[in-house]
Amino acid sequence: MTQPRIAFLGLGLMGSGMAGRLLAAGFPLAVFNRNAAKARPLVEAGARLATSPRDAAKHADVVISMVADDVASRALWLGENGALAGVPRGAVLIECSTLTVDWVKELASLAAARGCELLDAPVTGSRAPAAAGQLSFFVGGDISTLEKVRAVFAPMAKSLTHVGPTGSGALVKLINNFLCGVQVAALADAVALIEKAGLNRDQVLPIFTEGTPGSTLMKLLAPRMTARDYTPNFSLKLLTKDLGYALQEGEKHSVELATTAAALKVFQRAIAAGLGDQDMSAVVELLRKKTE
Repeated sequence: MTQPRIAFLGLGLMGSGMAGRLLAAGFPLAVFNRNAAKARPLVEAGARLATSPRDAAKHADVVISMVADDVASRALWLGENGALAGVPRGAVLIECSTLTVDWVKELASLAAARGCELLDAPVTGSRAPAAAGQLSFFVGGDISTLEKVRAVFAPMAKSLTHVGPTGSGALVKLINNFLCGVQVAALADAVALIEKAGLNRDQVLPIFTEGTPGSTLMKLLAPRMTARDYTPNFSLKLLTKDLGYALQEGEKHSVELATTAAALKVFQRAIAAGLGDQDMSAVVELLRKKTE
């Protein structure tokens, strides 16, 4: 495809950055978001503001969705004003949200019935990488479909990995996120224990973040926990949703995912404590309160 027309659905922390990259790369872009005010910077930069997902998709060669969960994804794609009702035959649909495998497969079937092809292509990265075009995509679906739209991914992607048939991208993302969730909960436990025990946090914490237990995620989140800066990059409630989806997938395959279940309980308590809209690193505040 040469400069395909793109419809972008969902302009949250991630979607706004992704859509901005596509617009800056010169792709004709229509955008839709439930809160139209979030679309204003993109519209001022040249995007068309659509009145509904159907309106956004009606002339699109590629439709990209980036929303919170299965419920939001269904609302965008289905119904009289959903994108599937307006998308032309032959379009490629790219679902970048973190969703259940079952819904992704259902959506692929619905897309095929409309004469379209679907790629499930969730991402790793947060707000800043999205704005910088440094996301990593895990793509499920037909490799030939991916090749048709590889140029569309280019402005948004640091890496692009085809991981298997439809649903594979969704499953890889859920595995990625439950590994992250377990690490976040463990790091929060460590910070709370270091502080309660009276250790020199600034001296001791780098032993773990820079040593064998350390990871890119721990290095990223430890400063947020110590500074108590919970400006959302990836919200606690979204991570909690992902852990729940991962447990469902584990049950389907008779895998217990016991550490994921334990981490999920911690995050659920953090949401009940009012931390859900903050960055996932805010879970440490729940543990701090329990030790005060």
